[in-house]
Amino acid sequence: MKRIVSFHLYNDYSGSPKVLKMVLEGLLKKGYRVDLVSSKGGVLDELLRYDNLHKSSYPYCFSSNAVLTMVRYSIVQIYTFFLAFRWLFCKETVFYINTLLPVGPALAGRLMGKRVVYHYHENAFVKGAFYKALAFAMQKLANEIICVSAYQASFLKRKKRVTIVPNALPTEFVNRLHPDVEAAFKRKTVLMLSSLKEYKGTREFIELANRMSQYKFVLVINDTQENINKYLFNNNLADVIGDNLTIYSRQTDVVSFYNASSVVVSLTNPRMVVETFGLTPLEAMSAGLPVIVPTVGGIAEMVEDGVNGYKTDVQDLDKIQMQIGCMLSDKVLYTKLSKSALIHSQKYKAAETLSLLIKLIEKGKE
Repeated sequence: MKRIVSFHLYNDYSGSPKVLKMVLEGLLKKGYRVDLVSSKGGVLDELLRYDNLHKSSYPYCFSSNAVLTMVRYSIVQIYTFFLAFRWLFCKETVFYINTLLPVGPALAGRLMGKRVVYHYHENAFVKGAFYKALAFAMQKLANEIICVSAYQASFLKRKKRVTIVPNALPTEFVNRLHPDVEAAFKRKTVLMLSSLKEYKGTREFIELANRMSQYKFVLVINDTQENINKYLFNNNLADVIGDNLTIYSRQTDVVSFYNASSVVVSLTNPRMVVETFGLTPLEAMSAGLPVIVPTVGGIAEMVEDGVNGYKTDVQDLDKIQMQIGCMLSDKVLYTKLSKSALIHSQKYKAAETLSLLIKLIEKGKE
């Protein structure tokens, strides 16, 4: 088998396309022919330098209007369903579906008798009926399902041909991080990487920054500056941002932010969405930075409370404020957490993760 056809709905700089990029790059370096179908722009376009990759693109973006987003999504599924038949007569071809969303090409793949592998990043069962329907379809269509955490896999009714493979970071990314306990402690900087989705905790982070004016806060939002300005204005947040908080729009490379920080927080509200994995905390720990994460989900599996960071109810801002204050004022505590974070991050080795993922993708038909 020498051809992989990969489908990913929205190509941006969030976690799931970053993981897909790492996997596809590993396949490309092994000499596989990769056909990638995804939207224009984003981290996946960095793979275009490989001669053995061909990318088919379409325009796609989310909208604040749910109906419009669903219409766009449906159009892409119909388009990719029919596009998938381009590979009807290609032998030894695997359809590699990244996230639940590309259901159109997954259905086409099974109709053609192709091997269909899902890389499942979400937890559909804490979302609405739409995602639950997609998860039902995945369990019927997939020859193999790759889950990113035990928490995520526990919700699936299907148990056969379901494998847990935690995410890892590309070696190139890790090599540019510069763990330095002394320097990080002196920076007194709290970092969060997020999006404008309400459950991601942008409001809470701004409030923490206002409460703790003695520290520097940095927020990197995976969206355009125009949309960020609209969000801040519409939610009456623009006028309450203090001088100690800096907000950045979408970044193509976030290494410099980790290298300039002390602590990284994730404020995703588990009452609305539960994180199945925490790529941002893993990036932070790989830089030797302690993290604060929610108490449930795959993201919580990565943190041992009080050892390499803290697991805290993200609605309990008083407690988070206390934890940040303790870490940034107690050098002995900070050093212990920082060293443990770096050691813990080394459990997620890119070479081992990539090797297992490639074996699951290229495995022969049952």
